[in-house]
Amino acid sequence: MGAFLGLWFGLGALMVAWAVVEPEPPAWRPAERGPWSRLRQLLASAEVGLGPWSLLGCCAAVALLVGMVALGIGRSMTVAAAFAVLGGSSPFAWVRARALRRREERDDAWPEVVDDLVSAVRAGLALPEALAQLATRGPAVLRPAFAEFAADYRARGRFVESLDRLKERLADPVADRVVEAIRVAREVGGSDLGGLLRALSELLREDLRTRGELRSRQAWTVNGARLAVAAPWLLLAVLSPRPQAIAADDSSAGAVVLLVGGSVSMLAYRLMLRIGRLPAEPRVLA
Repeated sequence: MGAFLGLWFGLGALMVAWAVVEPEPPAWRPAERGPWSRLRQLLASAEVGLGPWSLLGCCAAVALLVGMVALGIGRSMTVAAAFAVLGGSSPFAWVRARALRRREERDDAWPEVVDDLVSAVRAGLALPEALAQLATRGPAVLRPAFAEFAADYRARGRFVESLDRLKERLADPVADRVVEAIRVAREVGGSDLGGLLRALSELLREDLRTRGELRSRQAWTVNGARLAVAAPWLLLAVLSPRPQAIAADDSSAGAVVLLVGGSVSMLAYRLMLRIGRLPAEPRVLA
């Protein structure tokens, strides 16, 4: 048992070190497709400063840590493995929740960004200057992205490439529309950029009002479903230190029950998220 716990501790330390020392991916990459690209976009939206391999390393490290704690408390390999799987999925779930929360904050801030751009264009500022001033005058949640745009433009002097990096850094469909409108206005000499941005601001505010009503109506249903999924596993954690529970869980029948229960819980949770999810606007201009 001591050698086994030592092996788990060593693997956990290796995973943590791997997650820490992996270099952060560059802020801008060419457009990619596939699950790996979606994971990169998720991490970019969450703004956690991790790469895909770092996230996987964190998941493995948390799984090992939770499994060791569960094994030390309950002395049941089956229960420890079940909680290790649940714990290993928690970093990914946290990243998804953070990405959703940051996206909601950015969605709430975009009408103010568009209004600031309209004011800057009316005042006669050039488009690069109008975007750069958002690093200090724009909403706080979007200031870091526009600060990086301003620094990139000052260093390179290439407006189109800086716009591309800004779009990939934000990874947001509303940002795609704003950036492409600015790009077209600069390249073809559009004179009605202010009117276009004002119309976009009105559409964004109407969409935010509708989504706010839907979120408030679905919040209590989603939270109740999450509690229903978590309740059996909380009960298992409370009962796992008892000798009778250990003997039952380590039997073949107990392992089958935990496997089926875990699969049903995961399926029900994913189905609940899919049913209760609001339709997200795709990045058609990515």
